[in-house]
This record gives sequence, C-alpha cells and structure tokens, in this order.
Amino acid sequence: MRWLIIILLGLSPQIHAQCKTYRLTSKGDTLNCTDINNKKQGKWTLHLDEVRGEPGYEEEGVFTNNQREGKWKRYSLMGDLLAVENYRWGFKDGLQQYYLMGELEHEESWRAIDPKKKFDTIDVPDLFDPNKVTKKVIKVEGYNQKNGVWNYYKPGYAVVLHTETYLFDSLLPPTLNKPKLVQDAAVQDTTTKGTPTKVIPKQVADFEKNNRKKKQAKIRDGNTGG
Repeated sequence: MRWLIIILLGLSPQIHAQCKTYRLTSKGDTLNCTDINNKKQGKWTLHLDEVRGEPGYEEEGVFTNNQREGKWKRYSLMGDLLAVENYRWGFKDGLQQYYLMGELEHEESWRAIDPKKKFDTIDVPDLFDPNKVTKKVIKVEGYNQKNGVWNYYKPGYAVVLHTETYLFDSLLPPTLNKPKLVQDAAVQDTTTKGTPTKVIPKQVADFEKNNRKKKQAKIRDGNTGG
C-alpha cells in the first residue's frame, strides 16, 4: 500500500502537467482542464446562474481541443434533467433529447459535418423506393444539419403529438408515400413525362447546376489522332 501511494504521488505531476488550470473532485478526478494553449480538454462541468429571469443550469460532458465531443447532459439548478445532447466536431450530431419536468418533451435528429471538409459525400434516399440510395457529392455550406425524424411528446405520456422529418435541413411534410420538400427547399426533377416527380435536396440540385458546364467541357487527353 505504501508503494502504491508513492507511485501515485509520482504520477500526479505528470497527470496534470498538460493542464494549465484544473480542479479535482473529492475522488481525485481531474475536471475543467485548460491546456497551455487555453483550450478546454477532458471532462468539464459548466454552471450558469439565473440571468434576467432566464433559469440557470449546469452541464457536464467532454471537450476535445475546445470542442464538445460525445454525450453532454444539462440539468436545472434543482437537479432535474433538461437535455441529453450528442456532439461531433463541436456540433450536434445524432439523437438529441429534451425534457420538461423530468419527462421527455421532444427529440431532434442532427447531422454534423467535418469542418475540415469542403465537399462531402451524402446518401440521398429515393423518395419512392426505400431500398434505393444514391450517393451525391455536395459542397459543404454548413457544418450542422437537421436530418432525420423529430418527435414531440405529450409530457408524462409515451404519446407522440407531432412529428417532423428533415432531409439535409429541408423539412418534409408529414406524408408517408410521396413526400415533397416545401417552398424553395428543393428542386423537382420533371424531365421525364409520365413518371412520378422526384424531389432533389436544394443543395444537391445547386451543386449539380454549378458543375454541369464543367462536366460538359471537352477534356484534352493528349491524343494527336484524328
């Protein structure tokens, strides 16, 4: 036991060497580490007092190079769970859950994009054939998109009051068989008469439009033949 204490004491400076500032829990765990570059690292707890009538809250989760990563939880100052959020590259990604009086109030679905990417490859599901998926290359214009099903519940009951479905930030109306993107959120492809009208996400349509001339340009391949 004596040797174990000596080893732990010897490791302690190394454990916190990368932290310029930090605090320890009663169990000796390191929290709220700020490295020498003033970036938040590791497990953090955040506290916000009530401000101008807005209720305060506390949050806990992990920072990686100043960006939120993985699961984060938010609580009221009374200890009630308010939210469970998931992050990637500092942006919301996947399922997000929000609570009211301790009961699930609504769920959101988000998709994060790597900020280092200028272009991204996405899977575009066929709106008429659920088994068909087309891959599209799009220009990244944002790093956080509403994508998937959002459910709104009646607090205290496992009943869905309202559902919204998003496709790359475009809201789909609540139709099951032939959904259409509302307003200018999408461009319809009606080039073939007599066939069902398909809907293309606006960002996909814009990317194809901007690059159509490039695709049609003649490419010199060095062939000197006729």
